[in-house]
Amino acid sequence: MNLPTNKILILDFGSQYSQLIVRKIRELGVFAYIKPYNTTIAEIISDNPNGIIFSGGPASVYDSDSPKIDQKIFEINLPILGICYGLQLIVQHFGGVIDRSAKREFGRAKLQIANVSQIFNNVSNHSIVWMSHSDKVISLPKIFSVSASTSNSKYAAVCNTEEKIYGLQFHPEVNHTEEGKIILENFIINICNCKSTWQPKKFIKSSIYEIKEKVGGAKVVCALSGGVDSTVAAVLVHEAIGDNLTCIHIDNGLMRKNESQNVVKFFQENLHLKLRFVDASNLFLQRLKGIQEPETKRKIIGNTFINVIEEEINHLGEVKYLVQGTLYPDVIESVSVKGPSSVIKTHHNVGGLPERMKLELIEPLRELFKDEVREIGKELGISNDFLNRHPFPGPGLGVRILGEVDDAKLEILRNADFIFIDELKNFGFYGEAWQAFAVLLPVQSVGVMGDERTYEYTIVLRAVTSTDGMTADWVKLDQNFLKQVSNRIVNEVKGVNRVVYDITSKPPATIEWE
Repeated sequence: MNLPTNKILILDFGSQYSQLIVRKIRELGVFAYIKPYNTTIAEIISDNPNGIIFSGGPASVYDSDSPKIDQKIFEINLPILGICYGLQLIVQHFGGVIDRSAKREFGRAKLQIANVSQIFNNVSNHSIVWMSHSDKVISLPKIFSVSASTSNSKYAAVCNTEEKIYGLQFHPEVNHTEEGKIILENFIINICNCKSTWQPKKFIKSSIYEIKEKVGGAKVVCALSGGVDSTVAAVLVHEAIGDNLTCIHIDNGLMRKNESQNVVKFFQENLHLKLRFVDASNLFLQRLKGIQEPETKRKIIGNTFINVIEEEINHLGEVKYLVQGTLYPDVIESVSVKGPSSVIKTHHNVGGLPERMKLELIEPLRELFKDEVREIGKELGISNDFLNRHPFPGPGLGVRILGEVDDAKLEILRNADFIFIDELKNFGFYGEAWQAFAVLLPVQSVGVMGDERTYEYTIVLRAVTSTDGMTADWVKLDQNFLKQVSNRIVNEVKGVNRVVYDITSKPPATIEWE
């Protein structure tokens, strides 16, 4: 996509919070994006950002193999904000000293503002900030001054106002920093002179133009799962090229109860997209037979998906492009091309296509978060009922059955999951959760039903709140609700005698179990 005029570049040094910096800046109405720490100066100049943020990271700046920056970055006259590791890089570059802290600082700290530099405009003295570091600044370069301290960090914030270079030892992007949004706003709006012009709906017009220019009169296919992401991508591309787009929905045998039938009906009756339906459930289940390792399952499902799409494309004649509903969190979690952040898991729609397919990808949502995609979908006329559906993973129930997948387990999980979602809607709780689903564990336990001993499976219920899936907290569901769901699952789903509820946040867990 063409980058907006007002934008902030985040150089990623491996911070677990890099995506949160993006989110917070976009909430200010300014487009933000991530690139790796070793992005060339030429590329940065070509992007023409209004300012640059160095993210935090797990390394120590004095280690020989720690990620470094091109020193010429300080010569391009852009405002720079260093966060945590980013602060330490700046200090080291200008001749200051960084060393291991005698006392690691992790958690909340009280900020003592010593010098009201522009970055602390309207920030309260003694405001609470979030620290997470083992190293700290020992001595400051002469051209910098102290802006704020904490009881454990003399140099909690530093600045060179003349050069517009700022550093924060704490993390303004996390919610635990009480006035972090004000601090970021001071940097983005007041120091970088950005305008609050970023709105996802404005993205539609530019995307349609880009897609038209790229595609021309070529044929395009869209891998349509029926979820929000692929649906919005399909409708957006259809706005650009009309019936040159053919959507393909594949039933991989790993769908929720009645999912494929409902998807086909919705798209034909409501969105009027050209749609081909393929039942490939037997092929997927054959290839998954005997497979237990999660990443192997994901790769088999992804490769089989490509095989089926490839076969369908052969029936359509000469096709040049494939549309996918890839989102920014998919990219961040799957590949570390944007920086040294660790790979969490493989997403089936990230990482390119086999060379033999000779197709180019169109991923119009690749730089967006889920809530932004929903806003775009609303502007495109997709109903709120559909847009507010919970996310569903590309590998489907294949990653919600821990261990080997087979027909019997799929039937158990489909029925349990249907009951859970049905009761969430009955109780009016569906909208409180960002995502809710059931998981089938590969263990059996002893139970008693009637006067008989049972030895059957355990179902885990999972419901979380989130904005974009990058972080999440578990939903505090009513006990009467949980009792109702548990009773229904145990009584109505043959093969289950135990139901438990997952109360783990992300991090440390992921939302899905595999």
